[in-house]
Amino acid sequence: MTAAVVIPTLDEEAHIAALLAQCAALPAAAVREIVVADGGSRDATRALVAEAAARDPRIRLVDNPRRIQSAGINDAVATLDPAVTAFVRIDAHADYADDYVPRVLAELARTGADVLATRLRTEGRTPMQRAIAAAQNSSFGAGGSAHRQGGYSGWVDHGHHAGFARAMFARLGGYDATFVANEDGEYDARVRRAGGRIWLAGEIEVGYYPRRTLAALARQYRRYGTGRAANSLKHREIRVRQLLPPAVVGASIAGLVAAPWWPWALVLPLGYLLGLAAATALLVRRTGRAETMLALPALATMHLAWGAGFLTETIRHTLDRFRSTRVRAKRGSGVANKG
Repeated sequence: MTAAVVIPTLDEEAHIAALLAQCAALPAAAVREIVVADGGSRDATRALVAEAAARDPRIRLVDNPRRIQSAGINDAVATLDPAVTAFVRIDAHADYADDYVPRVLAELARTGADVLATRLRTEGRTPMQRAIAAAQNSSFGAGGSAHRQGGYSGWVDHGHHAGFARAMFARLGGYDATFVANEDGEYDARVRRAGGRIWLAGEIEVGYYPRRTLAALARQYRRYGTGRAANSLKHREIRVRQLLPPAVVGASIAGLVAAPWWPWALVLPLGYLLGLAAATALLVRRTGRAETMLALPALATMHLAWGAGFLTETIRHTLDRFRSTRVRAKRGSGVANKG
C-alpha cells in the first residue's frame, strides 16, 4: 500500500512544526507524501511548512482558497501521486501517537475498509476544558457515538475519519465541499450507499483538546447542528438521538413562551435542567473532580447550540424550497397565460 498524509490547516503555528516533524519521522516506504492544505493562514503556519519542506521533499503545501476542511482535503488529494492508493487525514489541533499513521494504514489494509475511523478521546488542560471533555466523552454529550465512547471495534455507519481508500474517495468525488461541518458524516452516507464499508478501530486513539470557553463551544456546536441538518436533508436519514437536541430547544422555548398563561409549561425547561443536574452529578462521581460541575453549562451549551443550528438550517432550507416552488409556479402561470 502506497500512502500519503493530508493535513488541513488554518492558523496552526502552535502545532504544525511538531506535527510535521512527527510525520517526517515516518519511513518513506510507508508514507510517500505529506501534504498540508492551508486555508490562508495569517500566522507563521505557511512559513513553518516551507521550513519543513526544505528538510523533507515529501512535505508540500497546497492552497485552500475556500478555507474549509472539506475543500482543502479534496484539493490536496487531487494533487497526490497516482501511485498513492490510501491516505490518512490528520487534523493539526490534536495529539497522535508516533505509530498512529502506520497503525491506521495497517488496519485499512487488513480490513479492506473504504474508510478507517478511530476513537476521538477528548481531554483538557484547564478546568473548563476538562469539564467539557468529560461532557463530550460521555453518552450525555456524545449521544452514544461509538467513536467517542471507546471500547468497541467493528463495522459502523460513521466514525471519526482517519484512513481512506483513495479509489472510493475518487469514485465519490471526495467530500461535499459545500459542508462546513459534518462533511465526514455526509461522506460516510455516500460510502454506504455505494456499497462501501467503514471500520472503527476503537483501540487507535486521537487525543483532542476541546474549546476553552463556552462561547467558542457554542459556535462549534451550532456549526455541527447546521451540518447535521444539511446532511439529513440531503440523504433523508437521521437517528432518534440526533432529534433530541432540537426537541429540547423547541420544548424549552415553548415552555418559556407559554408559562405566563400556563405556568405548568415550565415543567419542560425545568425538567431539562434537572436532567442536566443529574447527568453532571454522575460525571462528577465518575471523575472525582469538583470542577466537573462545569459540565452542566457545557452540556447545556452543546445541546442548545447544536439544536439551534439544526433547527435554523432546517427552517432556512424549508423556506428556500417554498420560495423556489412559488417562483416556478409563477413562471409556469406566466407561460400558460401567454399561451
